[in-house]
Amino acid sequence: MNNKELIKQNLEKYFGYTSFRNGQKEAVLAALEGRHTLVMLPTGTGKSICYQLTGYCLDGLVVIVSPLLSLMQDQVEQLKLNGEKRVAAINSLMDVQEKEWVLKHLSQYKFIFLSPEMLQQEYVMAYLKKVPIGLFAIDEAHCISQWGLDFRPDYLDLGMVRKQLNFPLTMALTATATKRVREEILTSLHIDDENTKKIVYSVDRSNIAFSTIICDRDKNQHLMNQIEKLKKPGIIYFSSKKTADEIAELIRSKTTIVAESYHSDIESEDKIKIQQQFVHDEIDIICATSAFGMGINKSNIRFVIHYHLPGSPEAYLQEVGRCGRDGKPSLALLLYEKGDRMIQFRLQEDTLPTVEMLEYGYKKGVIPEGSCSPSQKQLIENYLKSNLSIETAKQQVKSRIVYKQQQLYYMMDYAETSSCKRSFLLHYFDEKLESKPNRCCSNCNLEIADFYGESDLKKKIDSQNEKSWEENEKRWKENERRWEE
Repeated sequence: MNNKELIKQNLEKYFGYTSFRNGQKEAVLAALEGRHTLVMLPTGTGKSICYQLTGYCLDGLVVIVSPLLSLMQDQVEQLKLNGEKRVAAINSLMDVQEKEWVLKHLSQYKFIFLSPEMLQQEYVMAYLKKVPIGLFAIDEAHCISQWGLDFRPDYLDLGMVRKQLNFPLTMALTATATKRVREEILTSLHIDDENTKKIVYSVDRSNIAFSTIICDRDKNQHLMNQIEKLKKPGIIYFSSKKTADEIAELIRSKTTIVAESYHSDIESEDKIKIQQQFVHDEIDIICATSAFGMGINKSNIRFVIHYHLPGSPEAYLQEVGRCGRDGKPSLALLLYEKGDRMIQFRLQEDTLPTVEMLEYGYKKGVIPEGSCSPSQKQLIENYLKSNLSIETAKQQVKSRIVYKQQQLYYMMDYAETSSCKRSFLLHYFDEKLESKPNRCCSNCNLEIADFYGESDLKKKIDSQNEKSWEENEKRWKENERRWEE
């Protein structure tokens, strides 16, 4: 059986599909030919099948590097729902005994999910070195660039991890990466650019319409006006955990909409519960920071609203890409207030160390507790461990600050532009809009009203009336039965 026949057979056997989406077939065939692959497919178009199907066609363990606990757990549950029992996520949710058992029995597994931090544990690497690895997959590979320098330096060590594992066949997957970021991914992983198969598709999702509302100190009123009318479910993104909590409470107190907040301060058990309730349509709206969304397998999200200005076009497309995965019309709405940029500037300041912090760290060799943010402290300590000179460290941080400011300025221009917003976003990724959809953007005659549905109160009343009708009908039938007797 040739590779094309094998992957078609396994696609139906393991996933129940008879045809591929764009890019999936190319990625799997390239991997089966023994080529490293860089796969860039739009959010929600089935990137996980690329490495899962490849794994089923190859011998050996599939090791998947994943950035978030929620993403790992969702992927594990999806595989289990498809009947796969040889899968586990080695993370902090596991107790010591369970983790040890899985590591000692790795040869019995097909898919193992880990964070880049877990791969820094010597005992974990010791076990991985003992088993043949068929595929080393990095999910959400843009995190190497987005997070690697800022606050998750272990992403930058994945190239060294590959070396320790004897350079296994590798597949890096992302939905949003500029040419520069794609180059950074391959360089960081120590993969030869020329001999890598790159499967790169447009970031554009034609069923998602883009709209911006310019707010002048009345953002909450704009938000409430829209969410009461828009079809549910939806996600509202915030740059502030406090504001996410406050808006969720405002929605609950002023409407019949079921809303919950989600961010890093929420307990792991509560996070999982909220995710499951949202997936099963028990929650209408999630008020979240960027901690929510990666890997959430929910196809019918009808809108994504950004309450605060995102820090980059990459982050924006990642987050709005969580709506409309069923292919139906969906809305990406940005509520823009000029002062929002200051929030992002403050976040950037809290992430990267100042020159004074670097000089103190290099001089003393240690950073006092409370003298800087955790991410600043972690980055300085990482520089000290790497033995880079202080001048190189200063230059890297300076370049990073400039780069992040350029990304933010692009988002400000996006919010304020009078030209086609879809074209404006695609230009950032060096793409041109080939075909403009009917519902394109707020500068191309888009009407937000096209995305309105029935009011939540009307739906609730209709539901109650229907329930009352069913109860009355049940009573009538019971009375008829008694009369007949």
